[in-house]
Order: sequence, then C-alpha cells, then structure tokens
Amino acid sequence: MSGQVTINSTVLQLLVEKLARPVEDAARRRAVCHIIDWLGCAALGAQSPAAAGFSHITAKGAYGPCRAMGMDGRDWWYALQFNAAVGNLIEMDDVHRDSILHPGPIIIPAAIAMAEKIGASPQRLLTAIVRGYEATIRIGRALGASHYAYFHNTSTAGTFGAAAAAANLLNLNAQQTTWALANAGSRTGGLWQMRHESCETKSLHNAQAAQTGVQAALLAAEGVRGPMSLLEGRQGLFAAMAPGADAYQVVADIDDEWLIHQVSFKPWPACRHAHAAIDAALAIRSKLLADAMMADIAGVEVSTYQSAIDFCDQPAPATEQQAKFSLQHCVAVVLTEGAPWLAQFYVENLGTAEVVALRNKITVRSSAEFTARFPYHYGAHLRVTLADGRVIEHQQFDALGDPELPLTPVQIAHKARLLLTQAHTVDVNGLIMATLALADGGSIQAFTAKWP
Repeated sequence: MSGQVTINSTVLQLLVEKLARPVEDAARRRAVCHIIDWLGCAALGAQSPAAAGFSHITAKGAYGPCRAMGMDGRDWWYALQFNAAVGNLIEMDDVHRDSILHPGPIIIPAAIAMAEKIGASPQRLLTAIVRGYEATIRIGRALGASHYAYFHNTSTAGTFGAAAAAANLLNLNAQQTTWALANAGSRTGGLWQMRHESCETKSLHNAQAAQTGVQAALLAAEGVRGPMSLLEGRQGLFAAMAPGADAYQVVADIDDEWLIHQVSFKPWPACRHAHAAIDAALAIRSKLLADAMMADIAGVEVSTYQSAIDFCDQPAPATEQQAKFSLQHCVAVVLTEGAPWLAQFYVENLGTAEVVALRNKITVRSSAEFTARFPYHYGAHLRVTLADGRVIEHQQFDALGDPELPLTPVQIAHKARLLLTQAHTVDVNGLIMATLALADGGSIQAFTAKWP
C-alpha cells in the first residue's frame, strides 16, 4: 500500500479523531439537499416491483414510532432496512465519484432511524449525516481499483458511514466509535456478480450495510469491542479485500472542507457511468436538430473510460436495469427523444423501432485518456457520422451534477418534486418545506409525517 500510516494510532483511530471536529452550518444545509434528493429516489423506489420482497418483510414487523417509506409507523429496525433497500432502485441516488460509491441510500436511512429511535434533534441528525458521509467517502476512496473490480464499494464503505452516523447520535466516545467502525467493517463487503444477473442483491447490500453499521454502534455503546487495526492489519480489510488500498487516503486532507460538499447529484435515471455519454449526446442532439440532420445518422462511436465499458456495455438490453446500464440505449434514447427520464427505461419501451435502429449503429470503445482521468473525472467523447460523411463530435470532460457542473439546490428540489409526484405523494411541497426546515430546527416528526 502506498502512503502507509506509520504513527502509533491506527487508521481508524485517526479517522475517528478527525471526525469529531465541528460541523459548520453550511455542511448541515448541504446534508438537507441530500435528504431531499434521497426522499424522491426512495419514495419512487419503494413502489417499484423490486421493492416488493423488502416491503413484505417490513410489513410483518412490529409497529413502532419510525417511518418506513410508504408505510405507517414501524419498529425502527425494520424501517431502517427497508428505507436503505429502496433508495438506489431507480438509479438516481447521489454519488461520490472518487470513491465510486453512493453514500445517501445507506447513511441517510441509518441516521434517520437512529434519530427517531432516540428522539434526537434535527441539528444532531444533520451533523451525524455529515460525519457518516465523511467516513464512507474516506474509506471508499482508499479501497482502490483492486477492490472495486469485485466488490460493491457502496456496501463496503457504507457500513462504516452508518456506524459513524449512529455512533455520533449515540454520543459514543472515541474508543467506542472506533469499535463500532471496526466491527461494522469486519462484516462488510458485497460482490459485483449481482450486476450480471436480474436480481435485487444490490438493494440487500445497502440494507445490510445500514443494519450492520447501526448494530455495531449500539453494541459498542454496550462495551462490545472491535479490532482497532481493522483496516491496515495483516489480516484486515485492506489485506484481504483491497490489496491496492492506500491507507493514507483515509486521513489525507482531513482538515479541509467536509467531503459531503464533493458528492454529486444524478440528473438522469441511469448508471452514473453512462452520464457523461448522455450529456455528450444531448450536446450533439442540439447540433443535429439545429441543422435538421436527425434522420441522417449512419453511425455513432462512444469513447469513454474502461469502468464505464465494464459496467455499461449492453447493446441489446432486455430489462429496465440492463437499459439503465447500457451506454448504447442511453445514447440512442437521447439522440432520438431528448433528455432521458424514467419511462424510456421501462421494458415496454425498450423495443421502440427508432431507438433499436439507432442502438444497432452505436459502438463503444475504451479511451486511454478518459481512463487515466477516472475516477476523478467521468468523461466521454461522442462521434456521430452522418450519411453524407460529415462528422459531429462532442467531448464531455465531466458529468452534469459533478462539482465542476453542479446542480443547484433549486434543481435538486425540482428533481425530487418530479419523483415524489410520480410516487403519488400527497403533499409534495409540504414535504420539501418540512425537510428544508430541518436546517433551522424544524421537527423530525413533522418531516417524516409528510412521507408518502
């Protein structure tokens, strides 16, 4: 491992020490934006067929004071797991590109469930979310490419963030918090094989990461100890599951701005690895429309980074999930229909003649330039060749929603409103306002009471 930490404290102890620094109001307000974004994703995700199994299990749980999305009050343990399972189902959850993970679907449900359980204030909830994001991102970015090749980073690193958020809400001391993170990490993981088959395993990964992290914090509060050197130990996480890990990335630049400010918001309902190609296709579509050349496309070449090819080379998607992980489908939809939204990925719309015809003209290839810039920048280049030989190109160096091209709070709320409306939420504006009020001392109970 490069950047070895050689001082007496373990890596987790150093991380926990730095997580204790004050959280400023700007970071808490940023956390509110992520809650709003999560709400839209989770509300619609909870109504998807993929959520049915999780819903049935949760419905069998005891009633309680906590909300599970789309249900009345439930025991907090069941609410936690259901809410964590549904936030990623429509593929619009937030993403931190350097660590290649989605913190919101795990950290936010874990923090909300614990806050409801103990009756925490909104300020403590938001502070816990900021610290949970920090722990998840720092460990996630340290794992490296060798881990990401086989393991679901969101699941692996998310359990540390859930533990950190819960530990913060429980007011655990530094030693107890380290135990919580260590024990959560000792049970973490999640294999990528699930992306090759039609299954709900990805959501199970998220539910179990949230559950494990919160459980580890509760046990630490009761004195259950964990291995302090869980990350860098000779039989620890890095040695076993991430041989290319860089321990220094867990604590590097630790006194800089809270990393929640670097998390991206997804504007399109597709795998993040397809977003740069979508943005490039939108730019090319505007040029084609301006010159009335839409019907003259002879071929399209998508050049992007290797991980995007690995995850999103699906020339003939047959399911909604495959379509969301298809560069070919995403680009074809944009060029023929414009900015993509949910319906364009439904199974009944995958065989549209115009989209299929264009999908068949699309080739994808790995670009050394974009691969070298990944994961710090998600880029793509589109080259459209017309029937008369003319070529139209666009190079997209960053995806919309990343720090270089950020969505505004107004745009984030607009996205959430669209999703909440589609989820038949009774009082969308009331829910948005109750969420925004959390930053100014509003009630958590009033916030969850507005959930669909």
